[in-house]
Amino acid sequence: MANIRTRAAAEYLGLSKSTLDKFRCFGGGPAYAKLGRAVVYNTDDLDAWLKERQRTSSWGPANDNSAAHQAA
Repeated sequence: MANIRTRAAAEYLGLSKSTLDKFRCFGGGPAYAKLGRAVVYNTDDLDAWLKERQRTSSWGPANDNSAAHQAA
């Protein structure tokens, strides 16, 4: 359970720092804490956030366009 800064968290996740900054501003990203002006991410929270997004296939209900194809 280590706390790491934004740039290190982005590298840990395989994202750019700007993507992580946008997640923080607009939502949808991992939990973070502010220590004064510093933003820190807990590696356990980063692991949990990654696990929530784990997929076994790119196909799923969100990708099902069969109703749109039938209507056309």
